[in-house]
Amino acid sequence: MAKSLRSKWRRKCRAVKRVRYGEKELARLKKTLGIDENAHADAEMSEIQEIATVTDAKEIKEKAAAKGKEETETAQDTMEVEGARVFNKRTMRDQHGNYPVWMSRRKITKHKHARTKGKNAPTKQTKKKAKKPRNKGKK
Repeated sequence: MAKSLRSKWRRKCRAVKRVRYGEKELARLKKTLGIDENAHADAEMSEIQEIATVTDAKEIKEKAAAKGKEETETAQDTMEVEGARVFNKRTMRDQHGNYPVWMSRRKITKHKHARTKGKNAPTKQTKKKAKKPRNKGKK
């Protein structure tokens, strides 16, 4: 496509803005770091040091391990208080008659239908009784 006058003008304006905002951003960064030439000469770095502290990898690992131990202890306490749900594998329901959270409504209805169908279906013993004996000798 050909370059339009409008796109050239926009590109020019963006370049001007980039220069103007770049100067402002640089001044802001220098002010936060205390490097600003216009500011006081005795700007202390102690304020910045309080904000950003340097920690070793060992210290971070130790803190994470200590925090992990505390979390497992608190998790075990909460598990004891709540009690575990007991699910029946055949009916897929817990002791309160509720289905699992991950099971969708459609799956629940399908499962219920399959269970009721299984109850009414004839067993192997009833099928054997229902068969008629063959007449081998008669033709």
